[in-house]
Amino acid sequence: MSPEAFHEEDRVAHAGDMRHAARLLKYIRPRWKLVVLSSVVSSLIAALSLAGPYIVKVTIDNHIAKGDYAGVARLSGLFIGTIAGLFVLEYVQAFLIAWVGQQGMFDLRRELFAHVQKMSLAFFDRNPVGRLMTRVTSDVATLNELFAQGVMTLAGDIFLLAGITILMLKTDVRLTLLVFITVPIMLVAGKWFRTAVRESSRDARTRLSRMNAYIQENLGGIRTVQAYNRERRNRRRFVELNSDFREANMRTVAAYAFFVPAIEVIGALALALIIWYGGVRALSGGLTVGVIYLFIQYIQRFFQPIKDLSDKFNIFQTALASAERIFNLLDTPAEISSPEKPEPFTGLKDEIRFENVSFAYKDEDWVLRDVSFTVRRGESVALVGSTGSGKTTVTSLLTRFYDVQKGAIKVDGTDIRRLDLSDWRRQFAVVLQDVFLFSGDIASNIRLGNEAVTDEVVERAGRNVNANEFIAALPGGYKQEVLERGATLSVGQKQLLAFARALAFDPAILILDEATASIDTETEHLIQDALQKLLKGRTSIVIAHRLSTIQNADRIIVMHHGKIREVGTHQELLRRDGIYRKLYELQYRDVRVGKYDEGKDAPPAEDDEIVQQSPLEAVEGGEPTDPAMRTLQSD
Repeated sequence: MSPEAFHEEDRVAHAGDMRHAARLLKYIRPRWKLVVLSSVVSSLIAALSLAGPYIVKVTIDNHIAKGDYAGVARLSGLFIGTIAGLFVLEYVQAFLIAWVGQQGMFDLRRELFAHVQKMSLAFFDRNPVGRLMTRVTSDVATLNELFAQGVMTLAGDIFLLAGITILMLKTDVRLTLLVFITVPIMLVAGKWFRTAVRESSRDARTRLSRMNAYIQENLGGIRTVQAYNRERRNRRRFVELNSDFREANMRTVAAYAFFVPAIEVIGALALALIIWYGGVRALSGGLTVGVIYLFIQYIQRFFQPIKDLSDKFNIFQTALASAERIFNLLDTPAEISSPEKPEPFTGLKDEIRFENVSFAYKDEDWVLRDVSFTVRRGESVALVGSTGSGKTTVTSLLTRFYDVQKGAIKVDGTDIRRLDLSDWRRQFAVVLQDVFLFSGDIASNIRLGNEAVTDEVVERAGRNVNANEFIAALPGGYKQEVLERGATLSVGQKQLLAFARALAFDPAILILDEATASIDTETEHLIQDALQKLLKGRTSIVIAHRLSTIQNADRIIVMHHGKIREVGTHQELLRRDGIYRKLYELQYRDVRVGKYDEGKDAPPAEDDEIVQQSPLEAVEGGEPTDPAMRTLQSD
């Protein structure tokens, strides 16, 4: 199945498609003994349900009519015994059904979550998180309902219907055939109900998925929503989605509103026939009162499973639609995975090489074009360039969040696609501009579940990145609870924790992606000191807009429109008077125009003129007034 197939949320199960139902059995198969036991218990419950009315019938005809007090007392006790037996058996059945269903869905949910975690970033680019949440939660819950109320009780319902039919025919054939005149009417009503419910239940699941996706997107971007006063507009859109979901549910409700009373009316018609025909025969001595009582009780029990089967059909249809979506997801292959026989890898020994790498997120819209460069072990390489030049894409390809479409990335001569994915990613620590913090405490966000990172390592990492001061000021210190996404921490504090996390894992290769872009000047000084410790002895790739943070890099690679335009040290690139120098000049409000002296960061004044104008500001005649901006624009 292609990755795009799962994206089509409107796909639903076909009416006669039993493949998904068969696949569900694998989650129940390990507990088949409990399933068999549950079926036996269901059959015993049906047998006791049949025995109760028959005991009463015998009591009426053979003992009450003859004044046999002892017989009445004996059968009354037997009747109470059947009630007690039903209580015990129904308790056992409920427990067995719940246990088997919950265990099966536990396995399915675990498999589903593990599979989602293996998917590539491209998959998450195509599929909203809310839709995935619906698969793991709502759709799995629907399948659990199928096992709890559908499959596991089906044997008991079938046994009950068969038993009632046999006992009624054995007791009185003519009265049974008369009552069964109502069955064709019931079958027609049932067929209409199945047709009506099938589409409405599927439609409701699809619309629920859309609504969940929208809720997740809206809550995830609540800051932007409130900042741009989109509450009213988003509320209107949610009302539309909510209305669609309500209408789909109401169509199901309308079907139930007709079908359930219809079954009641058909059942009442059957009772009327029993009372009329049975009463006439009883008055003429051809039928006993006990038989009439037996038929009244059995016909009520006969129609109850039929009403239950209508509910089970709805559950089954909804579950098939959920199973279709779940198995679509499970059948979607992970685009990024380890090869069947990975090459042995013990760590970077010499170099990482990009060889004529080209990459596009979509179709032929190339983000990188024929990119080639080498990062040697222990070297610090910086990537700079304007937004959209492909810097972050380079690091995403290096960590195999995506795979290259042309060319190759090699480590010590081996294509990284031939390495075990876990072994390769274990070499990295990545610090992003937008730091993600998990629920838990400060220490757990540095440790990230790695038991090898002890409390001592955590605190040492905090000290080394200058995070210890603000952590110590927190009421709980390293045990201080972190709210969702670190809501109570500043951007700078979260960045310091990200640096502590990277240092605690002691990676061989460090990637810093705009890691200081959102930090105030004071925090930047703390991080610059931490960076020296973090980068020491490590291979590092640094993406930065603040060029002041990469002046000590061994090499700087300048990217523009997905291509490498310049490579060199800070001083070499300044003297070259190319894109890097223009980017460097554009970061200063006061730009001295002239050549750079070797070993100096700021350009000397060949004359005393200072341009007191931001190159991003005044534009005359549609052209920037600053010559550096004009040249960069033309590039």
